Amino acid sequence: MYAVIKTGGKQYRVAPGDRLRVESIAAEVGSVVTLTDVLAVGDGQTLRVGHPRVPGASVKATVLAHGRGEKVRIFKLKRRKHYQKRAGHRQNFTELRIDAIG
Repeated sequence: MYAVIKTGGKQYRVAPGDRLRVESIAAEVGSVVTLTDVLAVGDGQTLRVGHPRVPGASVKATVLAHGRGEKVRIFKLKRRKHYQKRAGHRQNFTELRIDAIG
């Protein structure tokens, strides 16, 4: 069984037991969160697609950790104008383990 969920502006295909990193969620480590933005649910034989969400479907996940991703380096340059700009960014994330699809 699998589901397509939407969280943090992105879509993920998940199955029970999967671990994934999503945009930061305000929840304590070890707590169970319920993701209700389920766009599709399939079991190999049938596929239920929502319009835009599948009614009554949800995904339960356990929060494993919070952290920050790798640094992304940003470099801007305008040639012949003596303009250079450097910056960096590290995105916060929450690591989830998918427990059940319902």
